[in-house]
Amino acid sequence: MKKIYTSFQDAVTQIEDGSTIMVGGFGLVGIPENLILALADSGVKHLTVISNNCGVDDWGLGLLLQNKQIDKMIGSYVGENKEFERQVLAGELEVELVPQGTLAERIRAGGAGIPAFYSPAGVGTPIAEGKEVRNFDGQDYLLQTGLKADFSLIRAAQGDKAGNLIYNKTAQNFNPMMAAAGKITIAEVEELVKVGELDPATIHTPGIYVQELITGQQEKRIEKLTLKA
Repeated sequence: MKKIYTSFQDAVTQIEDGSTIMVGGFGLVGIPENLILALADSGVKHLTVISNNCGVDDWGLGLLLQNKQIDKMIGSYVGENKEFERQVLAGELEVELVPQGTLAERIRAGGAGIPAFYSPAGVGTPIAEGKEVRNFDGQDYLLQTGLKADFSLIRAAQGDKAGNLIYNKTAQNFNPMMAAAGKITIAEVEELVKVGELDPATIHTPGIYVQELITGQQEKRIEKLTLKA
């Protein structure tokens, strides 16, 4: 059985200053809301965060930005966060922008134990600066390194006490690959069931990738609400 927390604050106490963390989600979809809130309250600093984006100004990883808890952000999209822009322009935040598909593959590679791979994305752009370029069959490719983290914070709709997880719809975004790429993966699940209650054919993340679990209900904010006139 996996370690099961009853307090989100207790779940993040092991995350120390200077840790590298992966945080699941795409926009605000599939983010581990309660773990992020607990991390914001913990006061831990000098974090390197690997995530598709950095939340919005008042929710998700944007809360850590407001608290100046993040030193470096590795992601693919930053357009919804004014505080992110301010910190970058002020030289307060280091940013490594990665094409979205490349980011996903770097995380997948890290979880699979693959140290590096070649990708055509970014050739001839500022992303290629400082990277090795090789030609295969007449096309240039960039060497990209795999990504791993000290902790992966992910969210699932269902989980069992052995750590097997099922994600809801588009929450399958970055969560499954990040679960594999963290030394310690903490899964925030909406429903925790006994071993054997989940259909094995529907499991997205096997329990071997998950070390710790906690249950909690999410607010599930909508990033941009569009209503038909």
